[in-house]
Amino acid sequence: MKIHANARTCPNSRKLLVRRIEEENWSLVAAAEAAGISERSARKWLGRWRAEGEAGLADRSSAPRRVPSRLPADRLGAIEALRRLRMTAAEIAEVLGMALSTVSRWLARIGLGKRSRLEPPEPPNRYERKRPGELIHVDVKKHRELRRKRHRTRLLASRMRGRTAEP
Repeated sequence: MKIHANARTCPNSRKLLVRRIEEENWSLVAAAEAAGISERSARKWLGRWRAEGEAGLADRSSAPRRVPSRLPADRLGAIEALRRLRMTAAEIAEVLGMALSTVSRWLARIGLGKRSRLEPPEPPNRYERKRPGELIHVDVKKHRELRRKRHRTRLLASRMRGRTAEP
């Protein structure tokens, strides 16, 4: 394992600590002070040495041995299959006998939290032309009614402020 930058000890310094205590008859406090660690840490490494030998002085993984929130693969597959049948999270929770919050969390993790994610996204509307740079004709027309309504709105707003509208 990789030793992090702030580690006080490494497997070799732990072996030295244990050798000083076991073979050279140093006191636990003196050996811990010489190694720059607490008495409690020195006691821990000595206990591991006595229980496991040299393998006990190696670094261990800090990853948890058990993750209680993890779902078995068959349960996760059932949640996904029921969602693809367009069932809501509440319906899935009821069918599987699970908590709604658990089902919702796993639906979000697998990317099916929203019903819109069940169908593939619509392809974008693109205009394909024969030659690059070819122009597309887009018809834009000014509607007279819309222009009149905007004029009326400006007229009313200016009257409310106590002024007359400018033509």
